[in-house]
Amino acid sequence: MAEPLGTGDKDVATHLHSYTNLAALPQTPPLVIVEGDGIHVVDENGRRYLEAMSGLWCASLGFSNKRLAEAGAKALKTLPYYHTFNQRTNVAVADLAERLLALAPVPMARVFFANSGSEANDSAVKMVWYYHNAIGQPERKKIIARRNAYHGVTVAAASMGGLDGNHRDFDLPIATAPARFLHVDCPHHYRYAEPGETEQDFSSRLAQQLEQTILAEGPHTVAAFIAEPVMGAGGVLVPPAGYFEKVQAVLRKYGVLMIADEVICGFGRTGNMFGSTTFGIQPDILSCAKALSSGYVPISAVMVNEKVHSAIAANSGKLGSFGHGYTYSGHPVACAVALETLKVYEDERILDHVRELAPAFQAGLRAFAERPWVGNVRGVGLIGAIELMADKAARTPFAADRKAGYRFAALALEEGLIVRAMGDSIGLCPPLIITRAELDDLFARLARAMDRFEKEY
Repeated sequence: MAEPLGTGDKDVATHLHSYTNLAALPQTPPLVIVEGDGIHVVDENGRRYLEAMSGLWCASLGFSNKRLAEAGAKALKTLPYYHTFNQRTNVAVADLAERLLALAPVPMARVFFANSGSEANDSAVKMVWYYHNAIGQPERKKIIARRNAYHGVTVAAASMGGLDGNHRDFDLPIATAPARFLHVDCPHHYRYAEPGETEQDFSSRLAQQLEQTILAEGPHTVAAFIAEPVMGAGGVLVPPAGYFEKVQAVLRKYGVLMIADEVICGFGRTGNMFGSTTFGIQPDILSCAKALSSGYVPISAVMVNEKVHSAIAANSGKLGSFGHGYTYSGHPVACAVALETLKVYEDERILDHVRELAPAFQAGLRAFAERPWVGNVRGVGLIGAIELMADKAARTPFAADRKAGYRFAALALEEGLIVRAMGDSIGLCPPLIITRAELDDLFARLARAMDRFEKEY
């Protein structure tokens, strides 16, 4: 009788992985994580890792919060499932919607629930189109995003995103005539500013480009602009000074809706409950996910203001129904865990903790700026990135085939530290509960990985 496969071998033989070189997977078996506690996770061999990416930007309360586990267990025993179609609801979804509206960075009117950031942003697209049909402006269908943006991987969300790897051979963005998804330049001052151009001047140029794009397309055809407060998967790109102020002035001038993608920034990551508050964004529509439940259960939300809601509601009255939703929208267990997550943020004063620790986190990051292969360091709150450069003086990146970022992440893993390579930008997004001592440990491991990287490169 054949020996049973170990977890890694079984996984390689059966599991189609996300964001993985599938051809190389048999030669580089996956890291099998079996448990987590606090800010650490443990692999099948008992080795502990400091999880400096909160999983995928989401485990804000770490990996062993008892209150969230108990809330989920209680909900499973009380009402393990029910839907929100056809005028049905449950206590948890009503309470969570009320709480989210109270926390919103600007006045919002209603909350729609989904299961992931991708679904939330896909839903936002459909709402934008539905809204403009409802108000008698059916030609307004075009949505403008930024190059290097990430908004998810469902068809519409990935079309909005500006990362080539999410488009190639998936036939994305969606090909329509005229195109419904447009992209303007990325607000990465370090990489794309002209010589001597200040952040304010760079922001002005990008706002002018946005306006020129709207005018070239025809303002009567442009429906919305979508932006992450901090561009996460694009490399943790913090907006340059004045950027959102100038961009929103253009949007208001032409009546274009503002969608804030708060999937990564929402719930304390930047030092405020939402990144929109940190950067002065006033969205008409706001999507959130990830830290809404600390990643413990799949849930996302889309908040819409009264202007959008009233038009959508009136149109559904004409049509007889708002024909959108998911089997698990407003799932009672997910909503119960999310509601408890928000209570933990309040009870444990997580925002205060982030604001207290953020200066040390940002200073620790910036200490790497003097390293020979570090070109740029950036961040806000408890999120940041280190961008590697082959020639920092000339701002020359490493050749793509050297895979410098991925090698650095591998070295960090050998030091018991999980980071994320986004090209040659190394992202860090630790759980919001990290302590000062744990932060010191994080940077000590990062420094050892950097020492080894310098010797190799």
